[in-house]
Amino acid sequence: MGNITGRIEYFFKQKSVLSNLIFANILVFIILRLGLVLKTLFNIDIDISMFLELSSNLELLFARPWSIVSYMFVHLDFLHLLFNMLWLYWFGQIFLSYFNSKQLGGLYLIGGIAGASFFLLAYLFIPYFKAQEHFSSLIGASASVMAIVFASAFYNKSRSIHLLFLGEIKIIYIAIFSLLIDIFAMTSTNAGGHIAHLGGAFCGITYAQLAIKGHDLTKGINKMIDLIANLFKKKKVVMKVSHHKRFESDYEYNSKKNKDKESVDKILDKIKISGYDSLTASEKKQLFDASNEK
Repeated sequence: MGNITGRIEYFFKQKSVLSNLIFANILVFIILRLGLVLKTLFNIDIDISMFLELSSNLELLFARPWSIVSYMFVHLDFLHLLFNMLWLYWFGQIFLSYFNSKQLGGLYLIGGIAGASFFLLAYLFIPYFKAQEHFSSLIGASASVMAIVFASAFYNKSRSIHLLFLGEIKIIYIAIFSLLIDIFAMTSTNAGGHIAHLGGAFCGITYAQLAIKGHDLTKGINKMIDLIANLFKKKKVVMKVSHHKRFESDYEYNSKKNKDKESVDKILDKIKISGYDSLTASEKKQLFDASNEK
């Protein structure tokens, strides 16, 4: 148990993009759960999560444009959070064996946006979902995680992992199996979530295919993130210190030069008599400085 705790502690101490994403999801979960407790205890009508979830109602979406990003960090059920974070951790590690942390963060966001797009389009244009347009909402990191799962699976289709009771199995089979579950569950009570998964999966496959050809789908969004981050960075004030030399008269200058020359001559005489090794550290430095004067 102590070993597991130590590994978890070490993972979060690394402060990588992967650990930061998991930490952000856990932190939002804790805040929202505490909010629900306070809401119940004090009979508060406002629910914080409603300002973060993605609504299928376009009027609410336009009123809360940030929800297209915030929804992918929102979990209200512990098991929902647990399974999403475990998948993010496992497949995030596989993804990072091919790509860098910046690309992982970029794909998490793009995958979430792709999931949101599929969700909104389904509730706008598919008759079955259109009837529920005004009271459906989307939360969770599932679409983002699916993008990372499918990117990892389709970039290297021969990659395998060891599963308990099943042994070695290719991750592409795991990805395809999860995709089939989402397709078959599109008319379930969590229809919106499964549709979002399809968007994330599509995004992941697209990322992998472009990456194989040498293109980075996350390049644009990462540039935008860098631009926003740079706006909040404090500009460093560089102070220049000027050292002004006191002007010397010709007499003072020549006197100083003569004294230095006499001192160097004495050092050279000492070398002739006793050798270079007989010089003190101070004499060696003085001789070195004199030889470098122009």
